[in-house]
Amino acid sequence: MRAEKLKTEVRREQIAEATLRLIGAEGMKGLSVAKIARRVGVVPSALYRHFRNKDEVLDAVLELVGDKMLANVRTVTAATDDPLERLERLLMRHIDLVRRNQAIPRVVFSEDVSGGDARRKRKAYDMVRRFLDAVTDIVARGQARGVIRTDLAAENVALLYFGLIQPGAVLWHLSGGRFDITRRARENWQVVKAAIEHRRE
Repeated sequence: MRAEKLKTEVRREQIAEATLRLIGAEGMKGLSVAKIARRVGVVPSALYRHFRNKDEVLDAVLELVGDKMLANVRTVTAATDDPLERLERLLMRHIDLVRRNQAIPRVVFSEDVSGGDARRKRKAYDMVRRFLDAVTDIVARGQARGVIRTDLAAENVALLYFGLIQPGAVLWHLSGGRFDITRRARENWQVVKAAIEHRRE
């Protein structure tokens, strides 16, 4: 039973990954169970063994994106205990995640997610909120160690940090990849780092 459950979870993740790639290639418009099935390499009826409809697949895509974001947090946390280095590495991993998954801005800002479905809007909000909470924790640890200014609210620093990602992701998406999101993120991180770093006299 456990093996069957694991197999189902793996298949659901494969479907979500395939849907993310499909959205990256074709956008949200015209997304259908038939197209998703073709991308996965199965007949449409096989998808219905794992998801009741396209809406459930979109929910799984949001969960997948959220998992990828938090996996980046775990990776940088394991790699270094320096809070400022964690923030820099996390920023660059997140930028790389966006570059490798063109669908992420399309999904997050689509009418299907940010439109009238209150439940899905909440799911998207919770996804971003978990990421912000993780960044807030890194900032708070940096404040406790005396490397990040304590006169700044950790939550505000996290939101400022998030601003290093979203506008660049939007411009990169709208420009068809011409906007150099990686270079701008590196440059803007130096500005933010200088603003939040605690400097000993």
